[in-house]
Order: sequence, then structure tokens, then C-alpha cells
Amino acid sequence: MTVGEQQAIVSGSGEQPLTELDRPGGPTIAEDPGQTTSAEGVAALDGPFTTRQLLRLDEALRVADQQTGLTFSVYIGDLEEPTRQYAEQLHRRLDGAAKAVLVAISPNQRVLEIVTGSDARKRISDRDAKLAALSMAASFAGGDLAGGVLAGLDQLASHAGRH
Repeated sequence: MTVGEQQAIVSGSGEQPLTELDRPGGPTIAEDPGQTTSAEGVAALDGPFTTRQLLRLDEALRVADQQTGLTFSVYIGDLEEPTRQYAEQLHRRLDGAAKAVLVAISPNQRVLEIVTGSDARKRISDRDAKLAALSMAASFAGGDLAGGVLAGLDQLASHAGRH
């Protein structure tokens, strides 16, 4: 799947370089700064996800955050090289980075990075993250970006356990 220059971030972060749409009491959904926004402040979606998929991702993030006490975030878009360092840089910009888990995906580059903060790392091992990444990659290979992200979030939250 190609997303071109489009970037989407679904996150619990505070400040992002992208335009933000805050949802009450939870993560932020932001799209490319070139998007259009309605009078009600709702973005016109032209990214890699449908409105329904975004709602499902938003709900999955909310549930993962509530069940684990961690903050899960998803970044979809091109990653600067080296991709791991760029993903770590994005992670550091999240509010409460120590308790944050960032899933950074670049479909164009065929790259997936999972970054855990110091507190989150105590609950999600590298092995757990690799298993979630393998599950996501299998869905991505089948052309299901949203399904892969949902499966990965579910696995990461399950491995983290309840807080």
C-alpha cells in the first residue's frame, strides 16, 4: 500500500509537528497539515485509513491505554534515515515518553519500528515487540494496514498486562 507523502499519527502525545485533532480524554489523531478541516473542526480524511478504520484505531488505542496504564501511539508515514533513530526521536517527543509505546510504520519504505519507553520496556520485552511486529508484517503483506495495526496494538497491550 502506498501512502505517498501522507502522514497520519494516532497518539497520546502533546505536541506534534502536524495539525492535531484532540479527542476528549485520550489520544490525538492528526493528519498531514495540507488536509482540509470542516467548520466543526473535523478533518476531511484523505490518508491511508477510512473514517471507520480511524475510529477502530482510536478505540483500540483508548482501550490499550486504559487497560495497561501505558500510552500507545501509532505513526504512519515516511521515516527519515536512519529509521530507528527517527522513530526514537518521535517517541521522545511524546508526553510521558517513559510510559509510551510508539508503533512507527512507513509503508513506502516497508519499515516497522516499535519503540518503548523505559517504564513500558519493563512490561513489553523485545521478544514481545518482535512477535507483535511479525503479526503486523503478515497483515501488511496481505494489504491490510489497519488490521495489522489493530492486531499489533492488541498483542502489545496483552503482553503489557493490566496496570
